[in-house]
Amino acid sequence: MSEPHGLYEVFLRVAREGSFTAAARALGYTQSAVSRQIQTLEEEWGASLFDRLPRGVRLTEAGRVLLPHAEGMRGRLRAARAELDALRSLGGGMLRIGAFAAADVSLVPRAMAAFGERHPGVTVVHTEGPTAKHVALLAEGGLDLAVLSTPDGVPLHGPDLHHLLDEPMYVALPRAHRFAGRARLRLAELADEEWIEGAVPPDRTLLAPALTDGFRPRVAFRVNDWTAKQGFVAAGLGITVLPALAAGAVRADVALVRIDPADLPCRKVYAGTPRGLGHSPAVSAFLALLRTTAAA
Repeated sequence: MSEPHGLYEVFLRVAREGSFTAAARALGYTQSAVSRQIQTLEEEWGASLFDRLPRGVRLTEAGRVLLPHAEGMRGRLRAARAELDALRSLGGGMLRIGAFAAADVSLVPRAMAAFGERHPGVTVVHTEGPTAKHVALLAEGGLDLAVLSTPDGVPLHGPDLHHLLDEPMYVALPRAHRFAGRARLRLAELADEEWIEGAVPPDRTLLAPALTDGFRPRVAFRVNDWTAKQGFVAAGLGITVLPALAAGAVRADVALVRIDPADLPCRKVYAGTPRGLGHSPAVSAFLALLRTTAAA
């Protein structure tokens, strides 16, 4: 017998063959095993499904009522089996991922493009937003994987974490700024500068690690969008912190200088997955591509 057959598969085969013996032969069962399974099904439904004849069997009225439902059930089970096979082979299914803004500049799109080329049958659904949002979605079952970030030394609780990279911090300056040609800067050298910051509390900005050492930026303008911040910087209205993952989208009239990690340590970037759950083939494949892309 190549594979087990359900009660309804046995029922359909007996109905088709008109004989327990012929059905048993087709299914690879013994005649007594087929008879027992039909008896189990009849007990479940509380009705006789076959009239036992001197030569073979035929459907009773109850059996004729059950027949189309059994056929429909078989079709649905076959479809389910095909979908599960597609999930295992990455020929179908869905992958739900999330990422914070800087990761969506290059890291995540490159991994998504590579995944799409290799596994075009898998539908990828992307969600954007801050790390806290994605941690909650992972816990609720709303995401399969998310790219998360946290300042060095600040733990992320909840998901299983897979380290991708340590992300340096840069300061974005106008091209004509006196520090534009420097390789590295200390925040103390920028104490008199005016800053472009988002409309969030200071402890939720990229400058948060420096606040514990007493650094306080002189905020000139509140701007949330990364592209708009660069416009303000290029116009000479102030400077801003920019993470390395967003460096690939910096405009030509803005200069980037690394901030000394003694002032702003590298940010930890992880792929997060729901805690304690095994990885689907799609999650494993996408995680591998994220690691390859991050290493590059």
